[in-house]
Amino acid sequence: MEAIALIATGAAVALGAVWLAARLAGFGAQRPHDYAEGAPALDLREHLNGAIKCEGVIFGPLGRVASRFDADFEAEWQGNRGIMREHFRYDSGNRQDREWQLEIGNDGAIRAEAEDLVGPGTGQQTGSAVRLCYRIRLPLEAGGHVLSVTDWMYLTPEGVIVNRSQFRKFGIKVAELVATMRKVQA
Repeated sequence: MEAIALIATGAAVALGAVWLAARLAGFGAQRPHDYAEGAPALDLREHLNGAIKCEGVIFGPLGRVASRFDADFEAEWQGNRGIMREHFRYDSGNRQDREWQLEIGNDGAIRAEAEDLVGPGTGQQTGSAVRLCYRIRLPLEAGGHVLSVTDWMYLTPEGVIVNRSQFRKFGIKVAELVATMRKVQA
């Protein structure tokens, strides 16, 4: 019995250490203020405006590429309110459209809504980065699951946005997305 108790205690300590390391040093440890001094400053009203080309990959839970995609976005802003229409094409042949309604406060706070979101998304643009958190319902052909998503967008010196997103169910990472977004030159 003592051996089982020691093993259980050791397992609990190991899981606690993994959780603590992820909270202090992993993807989830980032905070918007970490990028407050970053330049150039990322303002969605400027950098996600007009025609945008997006390309990316989605990694499954084991870190292998599960899907590749490209997309065309069209975004327009009226002051602090914007609409971004996304048209995705996946390597499987599937297509997906989404329309975001975005609002940015004078303090950089973001509110986002889309048809497949469960409640509104919230975020913050600060310095050279943006964080957006929301819950999304997958299409029925993908299981219809509701996932918690954290998007981080980082502006490069040449004006390209690099997006890294993690998708979680019950706190466990089930997918990760890495994509680039760049304005299409007229």
